[in-house]
Amino acid sequence: MADIFNYSVANNTGRGFITHEDRRKFWLRGYPANVWVATDGQESRLWVARNNGTTKTKDEAQALVTAEMESHQATWDALSAEEKEHTNRPETVTLP
Repeated sequence: MADIFNYSVANNTGRGFITHEDRRKFWLRGYPANVWVATDGQESRLWVARNNGTTKTKDEAQALVTAEMESHQATWDALSAEEKEHTNRPETVTLP
């Protein structure tokens, strides 16, 4: 069975990184650690190549997201009680 999603890491370069045409052709969502998840297909694979992305397995991508979120959680945990009143602790993120 083929994978439903492709996972990649790419730096958002701003304008043109994701175009209206890209959005029309495939589903795409960004996650912490510059991880991107898209419906798997020729168009989304071309998008990864166009943006100098690196394809990852789901486990590799999840490990990057988890490490990033654990870093944010550790930073929040180190805040004073007063500082914590103004923000919520970052939640765990699970990739589709």
